[in-house]
Amino acid sequence: MAPLIFEELHIEYITPFDMDDMLAEGWRHFGTYFFRYNMNIYKGQLCNVIPLRVDLEGFDFTKSQKKILRRNSNFTSKIQPIKITEEQKILFEHHKEKFTEGVPGSLNDFLSHSPDSVPGKANELLVYDGDKLIAVSYFDIARSSISSIYGMFDLDYHKHSLGIYTMLLEIEFAKSMGLKYYYHGYCYDVSSFYDYKKRFNSMEYFDWQDHWHTYLPK
Repeated sequence: MAPLIFEELHIEYITPFDMDDMLAEGWRHFGTYFFRYNMNIYKGQLCNVIPLRVDLEGFDFTKSQKKILRRNSNFTSKIQPIKITEEQKILFEHHKEKFTEGVPGSLNDFLSHSPDSVPGKANELLVYDGDKLIAVSYFDIARSSISSIYGMFDLDYHKHSLGIYTMLLEIEFAKSMGLKYYYHGYCYDVSSFYDYKKRFNSMEYFDWQDHWHTYLPK
């Protein structure tokens, strides 16, 4: 079994270059709390944690992802620096009803006191059905990559796969900016709630020994 890795740091400010470096070493963060770990307990089972990223140069949408984009083409979206509103807080309270365990308390669990600039530059993606806010995602902007922080959506729109939809829009944004990688978090080496993160083309995984490799879905 590989040596256990569990590290944490508190960082108030990080440059885009340093954010790239930390993401490439398997770090994630919520607000100013940075962490990385290579093992976890999931449903009573010890499993390996696998950091993932998408190589944007070789990325293309799958047939199912193109279908999601077409299905949601009547919605409007915009990207801007994070500015938490009451509307977003209400959506968060509704979205967290989907969790049966590990229920988050508030957006403060994921974002800092100044989420657009602390610890680094970050944007929000807002999706609307007419005037109604139905999905939000937050992501870091590093020098050559972006990294998903948290996403939420209106549960009444479950058939629209809004969680995947916001990820696809984030990827489109990153590609339009000429960035190299899209970091979308961890998954496990066992079947879990995070398996949706494995369903992207042109993916790589981190081996916890400073190397990234092509991810081949099983």
